[in-house]
Amino acid sequence: MPLSIRKFEASDTLKILELSIKAWQPVFKELKPAVQDYVYHSFYPNGWQVHQSADIKKLLQKEGENVFVACLEETIAGFVGIRIHPEDSMGEVYILAVDPSFQRQGVATALINFAMSKMKDAGMAIVMVETGGDPGHKNSRQTYESVGFERWPVARYFRQL
Repeated sequence: MPLSIRKFEASDTLKILELSIKAWQPVFKELKPAVQDYVYHSFYPNGWQVHQSADIKKLLQKEGENVFVACLEETIAGFVGIRIHPEDSMGEVYILAVDPSFQRQGVATALINFAMSKMKDAGMAIVMVETGGDPGHKNSRQTYESVGFERWPVARYFRQL
């Protein structure tokens, strides 16, 4: 079944929200024990699903023109949101999710390659993506590295007040 990638449409919103929760469920399951409780609860006081859904709704409403969905026939298999930073000649893969039933089938790679093509067409010279260093994001890191991304040494520290 061939994969197609198209622009996000408002009618995709509910499917994207549902897909996102399914895709990130295993990630957050592994993230929670990997970080300090006070940090986790500060970021997600009402649960990660509420926070994630609100962030995605906001993205789709304000930046929907930069969101693209991967479809297998009529089924949305994944999506990617990009941002263009002309001041740095940099494109950013801001968000990426693939429905678990379609993971490990090349959907994420296709979305990343599509996003990079859009960024190149916009005149960007580099592309950036961020993800977690925790066990739950291992597959994400492997995907990014498999298409040539190189990890940049960054450290983020937290302290309870």
